[in-house]
Amino acid sequence: MALKAVHVSDVPSLDQPPEAPVVALSTSSRLHKGAGWENKAERLVVIGHRGKGMNALASPDPRLREVKENSLRSFNEAARFPIDFVEFDVQVTKDGCPIIFHDDLILTEEEDGKISEKLVTHLSLEEFRSYGPQRDHTKVGKPLLRKAKDGRLLNWAVKADDSFCTLQEAFQGVDPCVGFNIELKFVDDVVYQEEELTRSLRATLRVVYEFADERSIIFSTFQPDAARLIRKLQNDYPVFFLTNGGTQIYGDARRNSLDEGIKLCLANGLQGLVSEVKAIFGNPTAIARIKESKLALLTYGQLKYAITGTQFL
Repeated sequence: MALKAVHVSDVPSLDQPPEAPVVALSTSSRLHKGAGWENKAERLVVIGHRGKGMNALASPDPRLREVKENSLRSFNEAARFPIDFVEFDVQVTKDGCPIIFHDDLILTEEEDGKISEKLVTHLSLEEFRSYGPQRDHTKVGKPLLRKAKDGRLLNWAVKADDSFCTLQEAFQGVDPCVGFNIELKFVDDVVYQEEELTRSLRATLRVVYEFADERSIIFSTFQPDAARLIRKLQNDYPVFFLTNGGTQIYGDARRNSLDEGIKLCLANGLQGLVSEVKAIFGNPTAIARIKESKLALLTYGQLKYAITGTQFL
């Protein structure tokens, strides 16, 4: 098949919200519980990254500081556009609550001026909620900092801020016509025991099965064993393996190429790959191998182009 790159501004309706909310997917192609993945639509699927977009605090682009990523506000702002899904990152607190937050570490400046950084998964839900804007406006949350790629610590300041949310609150507070691409987030290069992964995944699945109803759901993860286990634990929702496709190298060889990703999918009954777009441009022949394997392909990345013809092969 042909590979074509187009600027996102040339994709109809992507840069302008409609006057009224749109239905994300047609009934025949919704990925709700029990829906047949083999009946998916052959079409471009648009997914809002962390809602309306990630926060890059050092970027000169003001859109990357417009609304707090991974928040109810961001998800509902994204829902005003003709998108199919919002993508967000789920981690599980030490007391077993699935929360939505991207980074492994959460940073703040303590009252004595010292910088504190803690693993999100080592916090209780109450501790996690103590950071940033508070739902109870009589309370003041701990100031949020974020580390830029160059190592600088920046105030996590955005134009439209919002408090952190749990996975349950996302199900209850986001337009049900918008699907959820739930990225199961784990720390890179940590060797997890199967019991630890299973405990986290079961906590997430409990919320999904209680609150998803007819909402379209996709699971995705960079963690190969988490991808294997989430497929083993349930067969109602499609599972995608996230990969950099060799644009970064990891200790786990399963993460280091598109071909390794294909093998992982086939060995564990996954529905497809989500690849860094640069890996696809660098190895376009992989598309044919993915198609021959009857896997779906989604792409992500910071290139301001969309690949048409590769989604949902």
